[in-house]
Amino acid sequence: MAGKIRKRKCRFCQDLFLPDYRNVKRQKYCRKPMCRKASKAASQKAWLSKPENVHQFKGPQEVERVRKWRQNNPGYSRDAKRKKALQDSLKVKTTEEQSSTRQFVAGALQDSCVAQNPVLLGLIAHLSGYALQDDIAPIVLSMQQLGSDILYPPIPTGGRHEGKEKTHRSTHPPNPPDFQLG
Repeated sequence: MAGKIRKRKCRFCQDLFLPDYRNVKRQKYCRKPMCRKASKAASQKAWLSKPENVHQFKGPQEVERVRKWRQNNPGYSRDAKRKKALQDSLKVKTTEEQSSTRQFVAGALQDSCVAQNPVLLGLIAHLSGYALQDDIAPIVLSMQQLGSDILYPPIPTGGRHEGKEKTHRSTHPPNPPDFQLG
């Protein structure tokens, strides 16, 4: 029969606790919620400190991996039982932060659409049927350009046609994905 389990001191709160019998040798934190959060943060820090984990889940390979997975699992995000998306929630930025981030930049999965309103992105994803940000980005850019064209029409310059209204055509990204409202 195994020996008696000894109490040990929690690395976060410094209180004595009795470790779980299945994890006696490795348990360093007690079961209090704040200590569990500290344990999670410490383990994530240790994982990220390894060189092979620094660029995990970033880059075009990961985008392609998720795209293939979604093709093989159609309707996964629309399943009523599953409430959470495959990707993390987007961070809402203030107006000042949004003005400095006008164009999308290629990069990690979460980098391209962070500056946009999550409600707008959700609406576009719902209407277009796309779930990946790389697929939604051209639509958002096209809609952003069209909205700018409507809100800020070009100012007529002097010349022969002064006083006449010019028609302005927006320059949309080449071949944005088609989507239909309604």
